[in-house]
Amino acid sequence: MMSESPCWFTSSYSSNGGNCIEVAANLAASRGIAPVRDSKAVGGPVITVHATAFAAFVASVQGGTFDTV
Repeated sequence: MMSESPCWFTSSYSSNGGNCIEVAANLAASRGIAPVRDSKAVGGPVITVHATAFAAFVASVQGGTFDTV
């Protein structure tokens, strides 16, 4: 059982209410994980990603790795 509750965060880039994910980044430092869920199915499944893998993913997105032209 987690002693710290996840604080779900949706990116400000997701303001359209469309297909978004939420991440509980507050658990990255204390638990070393980044739980991720679908913002439209908050009671649905949660994927737990290792914090360093999630940080690498975010850096890749910010760096344009996944951009399409």
